[in-house]
This record gives sequence, C-alpha cells and structure tokens, in this order.
Amino acid sequence: MFNAVIDAPFGKVGIRTDGQALREIVYLPGQTASVEPDGELAARAAEQIAQYFENADAGFDLPLAPLGTEFQRRVWDGICSIEAGEVLTYGELAKRIGGLSPRAVGQACGDNPFPLVIPCHRVVSASGLGGFAHHGGEGFFRDVKRWLLAHECTSNRFQLR
Repeated sequence: MFNAVIDAPFGKVGIRTDGQALREIVYLPGQTASVEPDGELAARAAEQIAQYFENADAGFDLPLAPLGTEFQRRVWDGICSIEAGEVLTYGELAKRIGGLSPRAVGQACGDNPFPLVIPCHRVVSASGLGGFAHHGGEGFFRDVKRWLLAHECTSNRFQLR
C-alpha cells in the first residue's frame, strides 16, 4: 500500500512513508490507480516530485529512512553528487567513491529505494544506457530511465547515446 500515488510523464510514482521519513519511491505503470497523499510527508514528497517533473533542476528536501548497508549508502551518496544533466558510468562512479567494482555499484544503484531523490538514473553503462532498477533489457523501466535523462538534458547539457 502506498501513502500516495501520483501521475508521472511515464506512468505513476508510488510513495511510501512511515510518517516521519520517506521509505520508498516506486515507478508504476500508468494504469495504476492514483492515491491522494494521506499525510503531510506524503503530500510534501508528492509536491516535490511533481516539481521535479516540471523542472529538472528542482531539488528535494525530504527526510529519508536510514535504509541500506554502509556500502549501499556510500554508493547512494556518490550518486547524489552527480548533477542534473551529468551522467557517470558505473565504473566512473566506482572510481569516484573509492575504486569499487562497477558491478557492485550497479547492484547498489538497483537497490536504491529513493529514485529521483537519489538520482540513480544518472549512472549508465560504459556501452550505453545500462539497466535500471534491476531490470535489464527493453521495457518500462528503461523507458523511465530514458525519459528522466532526456528531461534533464533539456538545456543540451549532454547527449544520449
């Protein structure tokens, strides 16, 4: 059950909170029923996500639940240092945060419970787009990643390959 489900240009976004912190953001297909925010934090998260969809430079100021392992949090912190309109490969991010394995970085990206807030879509494969949210191959999740990257490159900050 979600505390809110809002419209997104690519479908819907589900938001889960515990009232004090954001617990999860989930990309959902367009036919998913919308859910009005059931509390102040869910409403704040929905508003900030909607602002991001309007303006890729909009920031997030949401309390995040302390999830993930120490390694995952290290990767997620590294992801947060990637500016809108910039992309890094899994290998480049691995080097930036301490010479880790690109594969391990990719796994941590896929485990990210806070996409958009922790913008894992900005991490790509050395040979192209790469997977997204532990989904390889073509389909909904890679289409979401494409949309997010295209949304952020509206000022021609980078070119999609």
